[in-house]
Amino acid sequence: MECIACEVLRLAPPVQGAFRDVLTDFMYEGFYIPKGWKIYWSTHSTHKNSEYFLEPYKFDPSRFDGRGPVPYTFVPFEGGPKMCPGKEYARLEILVFMHNLVKRFKWGKLIPDENIVVNPMPVSKKSLPIQLFPY
Repeated sequence: MECIACEVLRLAPPVQGAFRDVLTDFMYEGFYIPKGWKIYWSTHSTHKNSEYFLEPYKFDPSRFDGRGPVPYTFVPFEGGPKMCPGKEYARLEILVFMHNLVKRFKWGKLIPDENIVVNPMPVSKKSLPIQLFPY
């Protein structure tokens, strides 16, 4: 279940990104970026980068089996000194929620062919109605 939760967080991270201070001057795709500028880093651009994740738009929990991704390529709660202090609590809450949803309910999509659209947050075209039935 942990791998499934990680893959969901990769595809739909709770953090959209953050501003960072540029520490040294550098060039990026022909543009000069000076030290001291603020730049915006996007979680989406990291999590959907095919350099780090093969078939980045495919739901594939097995990518988190074993070693998992390269450090700082899976950052749903950011990373380093600015990492979310509630990361472990949130992770536990997600796993408990998933456990209860799977163990206590039969469920199914009311619109079987419904798709998810990311713009920039993942949303359903038709609101993704589901129905829950207690066991």
